[in-house]
Amino acid sequence: MSQTTTGLDGGSSVDDGLTSTQHDGRMHLLLGATGSVATIKIGNIISALAPHVHKSKLSIRVILTTNAQHFLRGQSTEQPTVASLRSLPGVEAVYDDSDEWGPEPWRRGSDILHISLRRWADIFVIAPLSANTLAKLANGFSDNLLTSVCRAWDTDGQVDGKRKRILIACAMNTAMWRHPVTAKHLSVLEKDWGAMKNESTGEETGWYEVLQPQATKILACGDVGIGAMMEWTEIVKIIENRLGLSDN
Repeated sequence: MSQTTTGLDGGSSVDDGLTSTQHDGRMHLLLGATGSVATIKIGNIISALAPHVHKSKLSIRVILTTNAQHFLRGQSTEQPTVASLRSLPGVEAVYDDSDEWGPEPWRRGSDILHISLRRWADIFVIAPLSANTLAKLANGFSDNLLTSVCRAWDTDGQVDGKRKRILIACAMNTAMWRHPVTAKHLSVLEKDWGAMKNESTGEETGWYEVLQPQATKILACGDVGIGAMMEWTEIVKIIENRLGLSDN
């Protein structure tokens, strides 16, 4: 909404900056995190992109689900607080569901946050994407701010005039990854809606790009196997490549 609302750290966030910065000449990264322990890496991802921020090439906005915030309460040195994320270079705002649905009621004429964020973003990277949110995306659920942005995404570029991608870095327990329903959900995102380019025509179709988890790792729960989020350093490289920042 375009009014001042209470932010995640108890401060205020002014959402109308989305409109005023939409054509500011920078690339716009919308970064989301869901209910996985790999959420603790979000600060690393943001900090590694700081050189592009300092060159005025990049701006970042963050969406945290309620479950993602569970891992960002300063429990240890590797677990930042939400407030600390807002102080990192390039972070314009950090949002949660209350920024869309409260505490102030929506009024006609006000911006609708999930639509404004879609328009603002040049790319949406969800790192980590939990098994639960994967299921929501594959089935079209839009019951929080993050999934509402995904459901409102301009899938072919005909609304906003530009085709854009959603990158998802899956992160879950090995047994959850190996569960048959996970393969079904991934098939929807990769095969039905996956971003692909026709080599002969150069035309691109689809909008989801799946960043596969690490093949084998000791997970936070103690299990060993596939399921851990792709190394955050690799995710940074992919973001730089997709936004054309690699050589800047």
